[in-house]
Amino acid sequence: MKKLLIASVICALAVSAGAQAKFAWIDPVSDDADKILPGVDPTKVTGTVVTAGSSTVFPLSEAIVERLVKEGFTGQITIDSIGSGAGFERFCVSGETDVSNASSKIKQTQIDAAAKLSPPRVPLEFRVGTDALAVVVSTKNKFITDATDKELALIFSTAAFWSDVRPTWPKKEIRRFSPGTDSGTFEYFVEHIFKKDKKPLLSAKNLQLSEDDNVLVRGIAGDENAIGYFGFAYYLENKGKLRAVNVNGVEPNQASVDANKYPLARPLFLYSDARIIAEKPQVAAYLTYYLTYVNEVIKKVGYFPAPADGMKKTKQLLADAMKGRF
Repeated sequence: MKKLLIASVICALAVSAGAQAKFAWIDPVSDDADKILPGVDPTKVTGTVVTAGSSTVFPLSEAIVERLVKEGFTGQITIDSIGSGAGFERFCVSGETDVSNASSKIKQTQIDAAAKLSPPRVPLEFRVGTDALAVVVSTKNKFITDATDKELALIFSTAAFWSDVRPTWPKKEIRRFSPGTDSGTFEYFVEHIFKKDKKPLLSAKNLQLSEDDNVLVRGIAGDENAIGYFGFAYYLENKGKLRAVNVNGVEPNQASVDANKYPLARPLFLYSDARIIAEKPQVAAYLTYYLTYVNEVIKKVGYFPAPADGMKKTKQLLADAMKGRF
């Protein structure tokens, strides 16, 4: 488990006089390109924000928090990288966190669990970006450059040797690396490649599961017969050791994601609750700051901006929550 515990900001919203008084961190000058959210003065944000969830969202949240701190936030934000499923467990079942980071959409069962908390929670979904899930091999691997969905299903299930998938590939045992079952990345891959049936993947031989993407990186990089998958940011961070495999002939990059051509592109989310946002100004500030600056940070991290219309709706949802409209 990776853990980031550093100074951080949070609290925000409406432009009314009441909100201005309640959210002392509001700055009269806003950098929001869509002119929906107020400005944030990080030096006026105090308190603690507790977040947990997706290892894919982790580096993006980490970058946002680091920027917040540089601008004067002296509170505390904790980010635990434990997988989307485990993050929802903390947010919806035990009620431990203020914000849940996710690379998969929340399920109805998780929403129902949140409603049973005291006080009940109603999860609000904030789209913060797009990830191109990368299928990767070691740079030592010289034979696989692309694979179809059907070939990936074989590679990550019943094929024992590479030659079982394509006769031109070597008769070498396939070594498989995958995020753990609590990961939204695992869930998304299974949904797309195995039509939601995780048994073929979990039954595969030579399979290593880990919630820590860095463990997967090390395993794949050191073995020319290994293959795995995880968020695009981890591929970019280790590009000298890893090579991305094209899927259905499409390379994972900005152009293919923007054109909706890359088949393993998926949305990235933050989830919170209207009561938490209203009662904890630091959480409102954190979310406001996040949505204001995420598009300035996201490409450097290795992901892609959310669609413009979707980002506007996300910002409006936060603004409405800060105004107590839920």
